[in-house]
Amino acid sequence: MRVAVVGATGMVGNVMLQVLAERNFPVTELIPVASERSVGKELEFKGKNYTIVSLQEAVLQKPDIALFSAGGNTSLEWAPRFAEAGTTVIDNSSAWRMDPTKKLIVPEINASELTEDDKIIANPNCSTIQMVMAIAPLHKKYEIKRLVISTYQSITGTGVKAVQQLENESKGIDGETAYPHQIHKNALPHCDVFEEAGYTKEELKLVRETHKILSDPAIGITATAVRIPVVGGHSEAVNIEFENHFEVEDIRKILSEINGVTVQDDIENNVYPMPFFAEGKDDVFVGRIRRDLSQPNSLNMWIVSDNLRKGAATNTIQIAEYLVANNLIKSSISV
Repeated sequence: MRVAVVGATGMVGNVMLQVLAERNFPVTELIPVASERSVGKELEFKGKNYTIVSLQEAVLQKPDIALFSAGGNTSLEWAPRFAEAGTTVIDNSSAWRMDPTKKLIVPEINASELTEDDKIIANPNCSTIQMVMAIAPLHKKYEIKRLVISTYQSITGTGVKAVQQLENESKGIDGETAYPHQIHKNALPHCDVFEEAGYTKEELKLVRETHKILSDPAIGITATAVRIPVVGGHSEAVNIEFENHFEVEDIRKILSEINGVTVQDDIENNVYPMPFFAEGKDDVFVGRIRRDLSQPNSLNMWIVSDNLRKGAATNTIQIAEYLVANNLIKSSISV
């Protein structure tokens, strides 16, 4: 496969390159793409140096797959150009997620929706991915009526600028900021921009994307998203109200059998998911599984995952792997 990575020098782009190498994705030729200031520079992939090219040059090279992580505006403008050239685009921005003509894919849940005709495929938001990984099989068995979600999100979800802000503040250094307030020793109930009814864009993504992935807009969903000064991953406290009765042990059993989910739920030995532990791993970790004593047929869970990996890069590459494994994309390279 001739693979373009758009946004190759960014935080998610760097992790995409790592994951492509770790999973031995069949990259015959890498086409790294970045902003104009990086064009002409080189980056290393699997022991070989590749020259960073512009978006226009990458389109002309007609890659088989383009993995996008360069922001929504770039995706809106350039994903269709790649698609017109015959490239299958897997986009990590919010640009195409709610487009009714585009699939929103978490491979373990709904990859079977994909066809050869899907030339622009949307990767869900990081906080949505880790949650639906845990709740999708529970919805199938018990039918979810309502979700109440509180997220505690890593600064890496904002990008390099936020990481630098935290480092500067921890050292008492003045510098450029990504947030309207200090993040060091703080918690900001403000992820992304504020939109309708006082909710942030991040909170509304959890609502809209979950409805689309689970194909069930009837689920009642409300969310509060909080940015905290951690690097390893996103954490979520999720309260679920089911239509049907459940036993907590059955919930644990179902979760333990999901590919890509690890149950860490041994409170006697202080075992529960933490971003410190999840960093650098691809699984979604679930713990603190317990009945909500205030409400019938309701459950509490704590869900943690590395937002740069399963929440972004790994999920993107798993989509590409599914396409290749199911012959939904054909290499243009003569063998």
